[in-house]
Amino acid sequence: MTLPLLEPELSLLRQGRVLIDVRAPVEFAQGSLPGAVNLPLMDDEERHQVGIEYKQHGQQAAIALGQRLVSGGIRAARIAAWRGLVEAHPDAVIYCFRGGLRSQIAQQWLAESGIERPRIRGGWKAMRQALCRRIDTAAAQPLLVVGGLTGCAKTALVQALPNGLDLEGCARHKGSAFGRHPLPAPSQIDFEHAMGRRLLELHGPLVVEDESRHIGAANVPLAFWRAMEQAPRLRVEMPLDWRLEQIRKDYIDDLWAIYRQQCGEWLGWTLMRKQLSTALARLKKRLGHARLARLQRLQQLAFREHERGNRQAHEAWLAPLLTEYYDPMYRYQLEKRDPARFLHVGDWDSCLAAAREWSAEAMRQGAGQTPPASELSCRSTA
Repeated sequence: MTLPLLEPELSLLRQGRVLIDVRAPVEFAQGSLPGAVNLPLMDDEERHQVGIEYKQHGQQAAIALGQRLVSGGIRAARIAAWRGLVEAHPDAVIYCFRGGLRSQIAQQWLAESGIERPRIRGGWKAMRQALCRRIDTAAAQPLLVVGGLTGCAKTALVQALPNGLDLEGCARHKGSAFGRHPLPAPSQIDFEHAMGRRLLELHGPLVVEDESRHIGAANVPLAFWRAMEQAPRLRVEMPLDWRLEQIRKDYIDDLWAIYRQQCGEWLGWTLMRKQLSTALARLKKRLGHARLARLQRLQQLAFREHERGNRQAHEAWLAPLLTEYYDPMYRYQLEKRDPARFLHVGDWDSCLAAAREWSAEAMRQGAGQTPPASELSCRSTA
C-alpha cells in the first residue's frame, strides 16, 4: 500500500489544518507546530526503552521492541485516539520528528482501520526549518518600531494594526519584571513557531513594539532583532495619570481576571499577590534596600485596599515605580538612540495614525523599501 505524503509547506499552517503529532510527550513539550495535537505512538518510557534498544542492537531490534510494547489494548487505544481526531477533523495530517518511521506506522495502522490520512514529508523538522526561514525573510521586510515609556499602551497600538506583530503575545509575557503570564510561558521553539505563524499573514511592512531581545524566557531571533535595532521608530508620549491607569489595567485588573478564571477567587488572589510581590522583590538590586522596603509597604497596603474594592490604591506604589525606576531606565536607553530614527513623537492616537501612514507608504513603495522620514509626519505633537 502506498501511503500519501504532503510536502512540508507552510500553507498547511495557514489553512489551519489540525496536525496529529505522534512524537512522545517530552518531545511535544519542547516544541510543537501551531495547530498540533499530541497523540503519541509511544509514551516517554516506551520511547526511552526503544532508544536504548536501538543504540545497543540496531534498528530492527528497536522496531521489534516497539511493536511488543505498543500492542494489544495499547495499540487499539492509540488507533482509537487517532480515529477520533480524524473523524472530528477529516483534513488532519500526521507527522513525527522527521516524517519517518513513527508517522509511517501511525499512518499504516490508521489505513488498516479504514482511514487514510497523509503524513508530512520531513515531519516536524522540515516544517520548523520553513517557519524559521519565514522569520529570517521577515527581517528584510520594511519594519517600524513603536517605543515609549512604560504604560503608553504600545502593545495595544501594535494590536490595533492589521500589520502588527505582537512579540509579547507570542512570548506570553509583557516584557517587564511584572509581565509574567499566569499560564506557562512557551518554549523558545514554540515562541519562534508562534512568531512564524503570525508572519505567514504579513508579507508587507511590519510594525512591532520596541523590545529588548529577551522577552521573558524567549529570545527574539537574531536576524529579526538586528532588523529591529536598525528600523525607524515612533515614540508614544502620554501623561503619568493616563499611564498609571493603563498599568493598573495591564498588571492588576487583567492579571486578576486571568487568575480568578484559572484558579478561583481564593487561590487566584493568593497567586496574584505572590506574583506581584515576587516581581517587586526581584528589583532589589536596582531599587536599593530603602526604596524597595517603601514600595513593598505601599504594595501591601494597596492589596488590603483592593480587597475592600479600591483598585486605584495600587497607584500608590505603581507611580513611584514608574517615575523612580522605569522612566529613568527608558530615558537612559533613549539617549543611545539616534534622534533621526524617530519618524514621529506624539500621543497614542497620533502615533497610531503615523503607523498607518508609514504602512500605507511602505506598501506603495513596494516590499523591501522603507519610506524615508521626509515623506512622513516627523514633527512632535507631545
